[in-house]
Amino acid sequence: MTNYDEIDFSPIQALTEGEVITHSRVRDITLPSGKVLALITLDNGRDHTRPNTLGPATMTALGETLDVLKGRARNGEIDAVGVTGKQYILAAGADLSDITKVGSKANAKLVAQLGHKVFGKLSDLGVPTFAFVNGLALGGGLEIGLNSDYRTVDASAAAIALPEVFLGIIPGWGGAYLLPNLIGIENALEVVISNPLKQNRMLKPQQAYDLGIMDAIFPAATFLEDSLRWADGVLTGATKVERKNQPGKIERTVKWPVAIKMARGMLESKIGTVPRSPYVALDLLDKARSGTKEDGFAREDEALADLVTGDQFAASMYAFDLVQKRAKRPVGAPDKALAKKVTKVGIIGAGLMASQFALLFVRKLRVPVLITDLDQARVDKGVAYIHDEIGKLEAKARLDGDTANQLRALVTGTTDKSLYADCDFVIEAVFEEVGVKQAVFGEIEKIVAEDAILATNTSSLSVEEIGSKLAHPERLVGFHFFNPVAVMPLIEIVKTPVTTESALSTAFVVAKGLGKNAVLTADAPGFVVNRLLAKVMGEAARAVYEGTPVADVEKAFAPLGLPMGPFQLIDLVGWKVAAHVQDTMVHAFPDRFYANENFHRLAELPEVVEKDKGGRVTGFTKAAQKIVKDAAGSTPASADAILRRVQDGLAQEIKLMLDEGVVPEVEDIDLCLILGAGWPFIDGGASPYLDREGASERAFGDTFHHPVIRGIGG
Repeated sequence: MTNYDEIDFSPIQALTEGEVITHSRVRDITLPSGKVLALITLDNGRDHTRPNTLGPATMTALGETLDVLKGRARNGEIDAVGVTGKQYILAAGADLSDITKVGSKANAKLVAQLGHKVFGKLSDLGVPTFAFVNGLALGGGLEIGLNSDYRTVDASAAAIALPEVFLGIIPGWGGAYLLPNLIGIENALEVVISNPLKQNRMLKPQQAYDLGIMDAIFPAATFLEDSLRWADGVLTGATKVERKNQPGKIERTVKWPVAIKMARGMLESKIGTVPRSPYVALDLLDKARSGTKEDGFAREDEALADLVTGDQFAASMYAFDLVQKRAKRPVGAPDKALAKKVTKVGIIGAGLMASQFALLFVRKLRVPVLITDLDQARVDKGVAYIHDEIGKLEAKARLDGDTANQLRALVTGTTDKSLYADCDFVIEAVFEEVGVKQAVFGEIEKIVAEDAILATNTSSLSVEEIGSKLAHPERLVGFHFFNPVAVMPLIEIVKTPVTTESALSTAFVVAKGLGKNAVLTADAPGFVVNRLLAKVMGEAARAVYEGTPVADVEKAFAPLGLPMGPFQLIDLVGWKVAAHVQDTMVHAFPDRFYANENFHRLAELPEVVEKDKGGRVTGFTKAAQKIVKDAAGSTPASADAILRRVQDGLAQEIKLMLDEGVVPEVEDIDLCLILGAGWPFIDGGASPYLDREGASERAFGDTFHHPVIRGIGG
């Protein structure tokens, strides 16, 4: 058993340099019954845009405050202790910028142990403790609550979560042991593992209450008053706290190991075995079934120290920094003051992609949206789809009735192109062929105002060529979404040699209004994401045509850590789209990209691949096998050979893209791959992974990063 009071924490005091300290301010509150509650308010002195974080100096000060309160409790001066936060924020967890500076595995373990020492005091004060979760509570912020005896939550709190697995670590200040013993293993698996792996999904306050994490939920306007009154009721016995998952009610013998086994199988089928943190978290949750809290905390100490000093966490922090900082300040974005105000949006087309655009634009911008197509039947089908999707959001209570009706009223469809006349921003969603796009823009340009912005959603074609027949090509900008439109957070904004700063600025402002992250790219074939995915898909196709079984090719790509194998990815993107992208890349760079005429033959089939229950590709359909067999060779490649080819090919291509100025820096390529292709945080995008695997050195005799992004090690 670890005695945290005997540990020397001085080696990590160096981490406090530059720490924004979150202070623990205490005031005594006399409750209606006359009992006294000492209320700690966590506050770093900044506004809500700089959340409270929990660095070593903050934790040390909180520990000292709790020691004082323990003495006061022993003397009978206080009857309870409560913890809350500054406005809108309890705490956003550990200060991750500090953790990256730990310097050694021993120091990383001290960070974990300091958290357990301080938070452990909350259950050892001699009086009941309450966490009044008044706002954002992530990681260590939520673990403050888990270490307390009782928890209330503000119904308007922004988010509640244990997101550590998303960042390549585990909940290390009690969460991995306390949560499953509070809410049961199935619910804990959802919060600790499933949600972080679903694009870092957070809990809403009501969900946290329904899961049993919170004991009571109160409206924002009277949250603290209601919480104090509720706490008084608990102290006097007037309020009975009923928990459906009381420790004695949690079934541990059968359901717990079965849930763990099922979760392990699901992880292996969904993410493979390369990511470490989900499996470490799974083991901790498994072992939380028995043993003491002290045992659980000691396991967390070891696990956190091991993960914090590893390559995957170092890469995750690099990726996290890109998404949190670089994505919010796009490199090359012009002054937003140059943007044209968008009061009406036109969408050329009424198919599925166009309808998804319309739904996003109307929901986020709340302006009139016009869709058109060749005939009224297609238009009506598109409008009906949009109205139906709005109805689904209303049914899920994500929109109220009035808002849903307003949005439906803002969407109109017609075959009359003259109605584009007052559109400020027009985007096409038509067939991926230069001539088709040139024709629709040529028609629309004669109708819209001279300063209206035109945008193309092309996935790989030259934006300059698309605009070459326009009278004003300078107002055309590439505006490339990723599928599914509502979910994928990236838009590649493509600048041609003549695109104006006003058009670019408008595109960036619109992208931000849509809730998307935009990255500026040059007008190069495939831009960023599709150029590199074409390399991945081309190497997969090459291996198949050499005679390698599809399932073996999928497995060979597993170490890349992508959320899906290459053929599963092609199936999601669409075989026709993939075929067009490969054609574009081979036409531009015939010596470096692979395509096969059978791509187009496969694209004509209703089904190309067969999948297992987890969605993983297991092989081609019989019809697809027949097409491939006609052209396949008989010299299958080994998994190592396939992986090395794709690694070296990606490293070469990224270096060429940087030399060509497709984007300013390698960080922009990694950001695009993380946001647009789901490239995992644990790789840091592609470039840190390729450096670590030696592919950069093999491809061009250097590395993308100096020094290479690696963990601290032992």
